[in-house]
Amino acid sequence: MFDFWSVNNIAFKFLEYPLSYIELLGTIFYLWSVWLITKKDILTWPVGIISVLLYMALFYQIRLYADTLEQIYYLIISIYGWWQWNQPQTQKVLRGRYSPAHQLIPTLIITILVAIALGKFMTQVHLLLPAIFPEPASFPYLDAITTIMSFTAMALMTQKRIESWFYWIIVDIIGIGLYFQKDVLFIALLYLILLFMSIKGLLSWHKSAKNI
Repeated sequence: MFDFWSVNNIAFKFLEYPLSYIELLGTIFYLWSVWLITKKDILTWPVGIISVLLYMALFYQIRLYADTLEQIYYLIISIYGWWQWNQPQTQKVLRGRYSPAHQLIPTLIITILVAIALGKFMTQVHLLLPAIFPEPASFPYLDAITTIMSFTAMALMTQKRIESWFYWIIVDIIGIGLYFQKDVLFIALLYLILLFMSIKGLLSWHKSAKNI
């Protein structure tokens, strides 16, 4: 049973990339959850939780421990989002809405500052923790900004804030270039698909908000 979830259990090769069943299923559920959230369907959260658990197991097996910890955040925020969208006051806001103007800029500034701080830390992480990170981080600032912007976007999604899609679009654009540069073509293609889905989600949520 557990062998099925091993990263060594290959479903097929994609562009010479050995795609395991756990990565394939995690990707399918992840794309499904993104499609659901463009529709503002509450099922996005349980479907997303399944993808998070699959990716968590995947990253742990390939010893990407930082990404494993990142999935823990996504798990917690997904559970919160599921609960939040079930609340009567949230259900009333069916079409989504933008955050008040006085919240937009502070949220962006905090996101950028935290990303810069994380990026700076990651440039030194191989010196501070050489036993855990023996090699310098690759693209530390780009990696940091996509991570923190993803955190912000997920938090905004739980509140049905339309501007969350702008964060996702930036993350997807950076991700396409970053993973292509790192020669991880399957994930680069995944982010290209996510970019189109994010643009669709933004247009759909914005259109429904104008009709309120």
